[in-house]
Amino acid sequence: MVDQLIKDLPGDDEVIDPLIGPSAPDAPAIGLGRTPRLARHRIHLDDGHEVGITLAGKGIPLVVIHGFTAEGFLYAQTLSRLCGMGFRVIAIDIAGHGGTAGLPEDGLNIGAYSALVGRVLDKLGVRHCLLAGHSMGGRLVTQLAANQPDRVLGVVLVDAIVGDTWDRMVYLFRVWPPLLGAVGIMLLVDSMLIPPLTRNPTQAMKLLRLSTPTMAGHLIRPWRLLGPMASILRTRSSRYALDAAADAGTPFYILHGDRDIAVPHRTSEDAARRVGADLITVEKAGHSWLLTDPETLPAIIAELLQGKLGDDLRAAFVALGVGEDPDLTAIESVCYDPGAAVFDLALPEEVEYAGASVARSEPAFRWHRDDQTG
Repeated sequence: MVDQLIKDLPGDDEVIDPLIGPSAPDAPAIGLGRTPRLARHRIHLDDGHEVGITLAGKGIPLVVIHGFTAEGFLYAQTLSRLCGMGFRVIAIDIAGHGGTAGLPEDGLNIGAYSALVGRVLDKLGVRHCLLAGHSMGGRLVTQLAANQPDRVLGVVLVDAIVGDTWDRMVYLFRVWPPLLGAVGIMLLVDSMLIPPLTRNPTQAMKLLRLSTPTMAGHLIRPWRLLGPMASILRTRSSRYALDAAADAGTPFYILHGDRDIAVPHRTSEDAARRVGADLITVEKAGHSWLLTDPETLPAIIAELLQGKLGDDLRAAFVALGVGEDPDLTAIESVCYDPGAAVFDLALPEEVEYAGASVARSEPAFRWHRDDQTG
């Protein structure tokens, strides 16, 4: 299945090195002509903690963690394209966001937020997975990879708050907390500039429809955001988690917009050097570029599947004993527990879904790969 997944992607006859995209001006969009259904569920952990998740698709578990002030379903358009690429997408609302209850005061650190994600995966029966995190979500998945490396097939970081530059920023936040508030305002401004009103009004309206419930929830319960902000201030430097994950052999794939003013591009340069990964720079992109254009991230993942990501997944499945090209049954046998609860989360018609169809289009952004390992 892994080889077939890669063969089905456009441009398989030539692997671009260095990675420059889109690989061809007329390359078709990645994914299906009809949007796979995305179901929203609320589950309860053994201690009663309520957690919101969004999921769809079949295949390799791709666990997606959103950024600060967002929630998993806000990424629905991008997620629907990813789950059409051989992944079972599982987007988890972090504590205090979306459908997930907040953490107690003694749990206000990144480790506790990350541990909650791990408990959700235990509940769902996910044994091995590819992790992806945007912004604060990138910090959480890095911590999870450091704490549970045997569970992780790889880590995709998107404009993540990791790296030496970000750690130095956190030191300043601790000295003068209003600076963290200023970063929050930058994120808000970035979010307000997300909708592509002039370039693609239809996309802007879709994103507005998705984001309205999220913003309304923050207006009704703004205190829920205090916990995540406090966790950023109270957590030790990200370099420890990066080093631990890298030492365990976890592969990283790092992406960052070159016009991100809230989380500077240099943060990912630092992180890429520390873990020995290449950095994919998304050109003319702000912090939330993957919301601006739902085609770009899937297109980048598609090109990575033709190269390092595909090689790493094949090597992982060989190590797990199912060969480099396992079928769906073999993938499920090693990536999920027998009778995993995630298989019981069906998609009945009454569940809220993303849009019924998707227009295939080119990615709005270009990107290139920078070698940070030298």
